Amino acid sequence: MISVAEARTRIVAAAGAPLATETVPLAECAGRTLARDLVAMRTQPPFAASAMDGWAVRAADVASAPVELRVVGTSAAGRRFAGTLGAGEAVRIFTGAPVPEGADTIVVQENAEALDEGHVRIREGAAAGRFVRPRGLDFEEGDVLVPAGRSLDARSLALAAAMNHPALPVRRRPIVAVIATGDELVMPGETPGPDQIVASNLFAIEALVAAAGGEPVSLGIARDTKDAIREKLAAARAAQADVIVTLGGASVGAHDLVQETLREAGMRLGFWKIAMRPGKPLMHGTLDGTLFLGLPGNPVSSLVCALLFLRPAIRALVGDPHADGLATEWAVLGAPLPENDGREDYVRATLAPRPGALPEVTPAPIQDSSMLGILARADALIVRPVKAPALERGEVVEIVRLDGVM
Repeated sequence: MISVAEARTRIVAAAGAPLATETVPLAECAGRTLARDLVAMRTQPPFAASAMDGWAVRAADVASAPVELRVVGTSAAGRRFAGTLGAGEAVRIFTGAPVPEGADTIVVQENAEALDEGHVRIREGAAAGRFVRPRGLDFEEGDVLVPAGRSLDARSLALAAAMNHPALPVRRRPIVAVIATGDELVMPGETPGPDQIVASNLFAIEALVAAAGGEPVSLGIARDTKDAIREKLAAARAAQADVIVTLGGASVGAHDLVQETLREAGMRLGFWKIAMRPGKPLMHGTLDGTLFLGLPGNPVSSLVCALLFLRPAIRALVGDPHADGLATEWAVLGAPLPENDGREDYVRATLAPRPGALPEVTPAPIQDSSMLGILARADALIVRPVKAPALERGEVVEIVRLDGVM
């Protein structure tokens, strides 16, 4: 058995070079991965702008406030005051509006009183630059603001729009064909036989693929025959899959036919056992240049393996420079943990925030890898290294948060 880190590195390397670039309208870029650094096409703000509603004035004119000034116009967002402010003058101004030429500060409206249509009393002065957003405060034309490999979320899309990009260069979504295997499976809504269960992995893995930036293609259930598995592999090829994922049947039992069928089809096996829990029987290889992953049939094992290995493969295919990494953080144990054995353990746990301190993480009392209810309630996985010693409540552990990735 190989380590989790080595397995992830080998899978990411086998994914190969990032996929081709395509240009997509900004409105369709959510969740896509940027293919090239994004450069600002304009300066923001493009002019000195007011940060508050109030009066644009010269700081020198209000230094001895209270003082009365002559009102010479109004500057609103989208409708600037076209003239130049002179000594003893003021312009009514609103948030986001251009600061008039000649003005160098803003007196907020709470510190002023309009006397009539032509004059305003400034009750309190303001230093030069007060409540003025200078030109280029946010960014300048030519600045690189969003790096290649960034998964485009609401924040980066808002920035891209402000940079004046109507469309973005993104990586093609990897096509991931997902095949469940086993005579024991039926689809949700069907009536299971006395020895059957409802397939759950298929839908979970497809959701994880989509969240990682891939395009899942569900090929349904392959029964436990070589012909059925070959038929699904042919369908994966027809779909031009970049990654083929099977669920279950990857061990070496009499009914576990996936590995044997794939070998006969020409698969080059990379490895098929990892020193981890849950998820030891994970198979990796390439078939006609296509990345292959055989995930365990056990639902929790399958999802944990997909998080640790399938997601990095997808992120590598879309050009994420951090694809081989695993985002972890620290938390304080809310209950003791026993000594670990020779497999790296991923313990399902719940998180509780602690203001001003590390969150508290409490492992579920039962860690049976068939129990989806526990996984659904979990907020994180506690990472337990090989041969980790027993830990008491209050000790610090490494965790992987599940929100946003599973």
